[in-house]
Amino acid sequence: MNSKDIEKTIAKDQKIIESIKKEVSNVIVGQDKIVEGFIKSLISNGNVLIEGVPGLAKTLIVRTLSKVMGCGFGRIQFTPDLLPTDIIGITAYDRERGFYVLKGPIFNNFILADEINRAPPKVQSALLECMQEKQATIGKETFDMPIPFFVLATQNPLEQLGVYPLPEAQVDRFLFKLRIDYPDLEGERKILNQNITTRKFEEYSLKVIASPEIIKKLQDDVKKIYLDKKIEEYIIKIVDATRNPDKYKIKLGKYIEWGVSPRASIGMFIASKADALMKGNGFVTPQNVKEVAYDVLRHRIILSYEAQSENVKEEDVISEILARVPVP
Repeated sequence: MNSKDIEKTIAKDQKIIESIKKEVSNVIVGQDKIVEGFIKSLISNGNVLIEGVPGLAKTLIVRTLSKVMGCGFGRIQFTPDLLPTDIIGITAYDRERGFYVLKGPIFNNFILADEINRAPPKVQSALLECMQEKQATIGKETFDMPIPFFVLATQNPLEQLGVYPLPEAQVDRFLFKLRIDYPDLEGERKILNQNITTRKFEEYSLKVIASPEIIKKLQDDVKKIYLDKKIEEYIIKIVDATRNPDKYKIKLGKYIEWGVSPRASIGMFIASKADALMKGNGFVTPQNVKEVAYDVLRHRIILSYEAQSENVKEEDVISEILARVPVP
């Protein structure tokens, strides 16, 4: 593709994304940044871990997105007694049909894994295969996930009883970790008048803007965004600063127990391209990298107990890293 064709493709893609955001805003109020994070992760072919107290429309956001994007939606409520077969399906037997497979709710384009940290490790490992390998094993057969396949997992930060800490290996599989906060006063006012409690979901009459094929094309177009070698070096240095903070004179580096994995650099590489596409640019700038750094790094940097006792957050460390690492 020549530069003119690329510009046309980016302009067309940006128009689709803006139409999606506009249609979603008819239902979702005051969470524009979160909606953008979901779309950015989706077109990066990644998954999202979201943390927030109950009642902040996490379920409604993903349900709305799936409807607007013309995709299938499955919701799984994670509980301590959940089994892997409850999410991926089972092999059943009928005298006339013989053995056959009953697929579980995981076989949808958009999956809401609600309160994921309530499920036992066996269920976590089954979900891990689906997220990482884009496939699920039922009995002796392996089935591919539908395309696109997008997992939005939620965590409730308030409750400690009956929850299992997520393995670091699984947390690392999420491209983004987003924190959803309370709406402002104006947003709260709008929510009172168009909330899902007083209106049925169908009453919103959402338009279908995209389709699985369009989403797949957006994912392919993201990969075509140009990323210069200098930007690659910038990403590598940000990641290196989490592992060797003294080299970059990071004062809060003493609170870092473990730096981030190579998945962090891969995540910033692809997510910064997605951010550039959403802004209508055919190339990645340092600002695109900064825009996605918090979402990519906050769940991968492991802080010490000392940091927790002194109320040092991952965002504080990331802010200092971005301030200290030289911008190309």
